[in-house]
Amino acid sequence: MAFPTRLISKSRQLYGSQAILRPDVAVPVRFYSKEAAPTALQGDQILKDVFLDLKNKVETALGILKKEKITIDPDDPAAVSHYANVMKTVREKAGLLSESQRIQSTIQERTEDIPDARTYLLTLKEMRIKRGLSDKLGAEAMMMDALEKVEKEIKKPLMRDDKKSMALLMTEFDKINKKLGIRKEDLPKYEEQLELKIAKAQLEELKKDALEAMETQSKREEFKDEPVPDVKSLDVRNFI
Repeated sequence: MAFPTRLISKSRQLYGSQAILRPDVAVPVRFYSKEAAPTALQGDQILKDVFLDLKNKVETALGILKKEKITIDPDDPAAVSHYANVMKTVREKAGLLSESQRIQSTIQERTEDIPDARTYLLTLKEMRIKRGLSDKLGAEAMMMDALEKVEKEIKKPLMRDDKKSMALLMTEFDKINKKLGIRKEDLPKYEEQLELKIAKAQLEELKKDALEAMETQSKREEFKDEPVPDVKSLDVRNFI
């Protein structure tokens, strides 16, 4: 057991940094910077509040992670599901956003001042491309076609504050969703699938980090005669 025990030092750094720096355990500073502080004293207090809140969230997250047995096996659906549930508990207890909530928040922030529907849709496309996501269903093209149809009907650019014309566009979007087999009542299921994909990716990253750490350690003279443990046998709670 000497190998995994002495591996803890590096693994603790790896896992700890992931838990603190991952976006689902981090607090965006912009959340606290909506209004400018009129005095330096208020600015200092806001800064203190930011770090105090971040400290509480991190401590809450790490407290949960220290109690849960996490198996580093991204190829085991049960292990992935358990890890996803643990991270969901972390988010709920620490008041953090899920991936879908973060996406929704980012969209709202980036588009709240956009007056017209066309620029809004083009901005969404730009955000998708920057995140490296693909539009396999061709939904964007369908939405732009729907916008073209509505603007042709109203004979002017569609503005987002034009509730009557926007209702026409929403009706067209509902038709697209129906064509693609997307239902509002299935959104929780899609979110769950997204969280499982994220959990699997995070476990793959943990596995990669652990393997790299063990490979580095095994090259050291004092570890040459010791067997390298299976990643799945490592207890993540010892690395935090």
